[in-house]
Amino acid sequence: MQEIIFTPQMAVVLGLLALTIVLFVTEVVRIDVAAVAVMVLLGLLSLVPGLESISDPQRLFDGFASNAVISIIAVMIIGAGLDKTGIMSSVASFILRTGGTTEKRIIPMVSGTVGVISSFMQNVGAAALFLPVVSRISARTGLNMSRLLMPMGFCAILGGTMTMVGSSPLILLNDLLPAGMEPFQLFDVTPIGIALVITGILYFVLLGRFVLPAKKADATAGIESTEEYFQRVYGMDFVIRELRLGEKSPLAGQTIRDIEAEFPIFIIGTFMNGELRVGPWGGLVIEANAHLAIMGRSEALEAFAARAGQPLKDRLDVFLDAMAATQSGVAEVVLPPGSGLLGKRVTDIAMRKTYGLSVLGIHRNQDTIRDNVRDVALQAGDTLVCHCRWDSLARVDKDRDFVVITSDYPHEDLRPKKVPYALVFFAITLGLILFTDLRLSVALLTGALGMILTGVLSIDEAYKAVSWKTVFLLASLIPLGAAVEQTGTAAWIAQETLNFLGVVSPWVLQATMAILATFFTLVMSNVGATVLLVPLAVSFAMAAQTMGMDADPRVFALTVAIATSNSFLIPTHQVNALIMGPGGYRVIDFMKAGGIMTILFLVVSLTMLNLVF
Repeated sequence: MQEIIFTPQMAVVLGLLALTIVLFVTEVVRIDVAAVAVMVLLGLLSLVPGLESISDPQRLFDGFASNAVISIIAVMIIGAGLDKTGIMSSVASFILRTGGTTEKRIIPMVSGTVGVISSFMQNVGAAALFLPVVSRISARTGLNMSRLLMPMGFCAILGGTMTMVGSSPLILLNDLLPAGMEPFQLFDVTPIGIALVITGILYFVLLGRFVLPAKKADATAGIESTEEYFQRVYGMDFVIRELRLGEKSPLAGQTIRDIEAEFPIFIIGTFMNGELRVGPWGGLVIEANAHLAIMGRSEALEAFAARAGQPLKDRLDVFLDAMAATQSGVAEVVLPPGSGLLGKRVTDIAMRKTYGLSVLGIHRNQDTIRDNVRDVALQAGDTLVCHCRWDSLARVDKDRDFVVITSDYPHEDLRPKKVPYALVFFAITLGLILFTDLRLSVALLTGALGMILTGVLSIDEAYKAVSWKTVFLLASLIPLGAAVEQTGTAAWIAQETLNFLGVVSPWVLQATMAILATFFTLVMSNVGATVLLVPLAVSFAMAAQTMGMDADPRVFALTVAIATSNSFLIPTHQVNALIMGPGGYRVIDFMKAGGIMTILFLVVSLTMLNLVF
């Protein structure tokens, strides 16, 4: 093997690598700004005599048109489209109903699901698909998004090691093996991948409270629960509970109006005959086995439950989604002097049936009327304190009989009628990825464009769905990775490391190749690291065999292809870059959680490789 000589170009590239790492860790400037600065510096260095080969200024911005960057833009748009139709909301609801609302139960559900999906599609696609799901779960449970996104993202990366089509390095591996060497089959790596995913889940379940940051999730900023609002503004210690009536309930056959007249409670939700209503009409007849969402003081709710003969549930189940702070809550509307409702009672107007507003109190002249609000004649200037769905409030906001003074509610415009279009184009995208050789970016853009053309998303909404910070971060780092490879810096580092080791046991040699692959994948593309190191790994294993060592070149090659997924330390991997913005992470957060994950990955992968092969 020809010896590689250290050159001035290599020294400059190593200096740029060190500068990049320092800027990322210290965050003197924002991470995407640092990446752009390094890219521009690469271009300027081409003016220095002797350094022209470090980068080609004509190709400096090719990263913005790279397969990886275009793919990320497309999956963000596809994910936003699925979320806009309410599909992701349904998935989040299913996870919450199945896994509960605690961090230790949600993390395995979400991360395990993403890991499996990532085994047959690009891991950045799997992560982007579940990004809106995690956002919804965070908003509904109050759990910080930063404590859910990183486990999901890490398991998306780990899941790529479960099959030979789960990541680009594994897809490339068979083509890089020497002629005559047995290729790997689709599920040969599955035991290794499963062990890694399980390790990732256990790591965050057991140690998550120590390594995960607790940053306030953007999704829940400015939104407080109904109970918190009542307690803070009106001193009403109201709570929301859920109850299911029995088959022979004494309340069956009564109307909501009758029940509320008997008990000082509000029935703010019903689920009967497969239909869920928020703010149901007072004349609605309650049937046996009905699920009810009721609001009131704790003692009143207990008295109602005793009469119903059924216990109150500790947490919302059927109404978990509908009563989430992102879906419904407390609103305040004022009756202006010209309102056509003045002098009428709430029961006369059928406020719930007509407007979807459950009036819980009337604030008038510094006092709040809480009792028998249905029979109070409305006056100009009355503030109606209501519980409602936010989409109902949006409709009321356009009615001249009301002035809505609650302004910070989520103005969400879901398009459930577009679900078929979203699912069709999502299926088309998956089919193109799994069953054709079409470039990943083209396959994903097909789905993204389909959602725009069918009205699932408008083009402006598609632009807003893209995290441009992520795009510039990745695109700006691609020229640095190319410089590391083209100047021979990566090959020189590998050569010097192996020369330093000298004659060692196969275990040490294999671990060294895994560590080298881990390092290279942090500063260059995992594909580039694989192409560079697989031939080296095979050569060194064969050399070890000639010395009488038990070193399998095939296993060494696989070691490299799997270790290039060990990219958790800094946000240079596409998945880490994707979740960095929504999670509010800093580089130090990745180093803290990713440092331990990196070591666990090396230990588990090397152990499983030698057990399986």
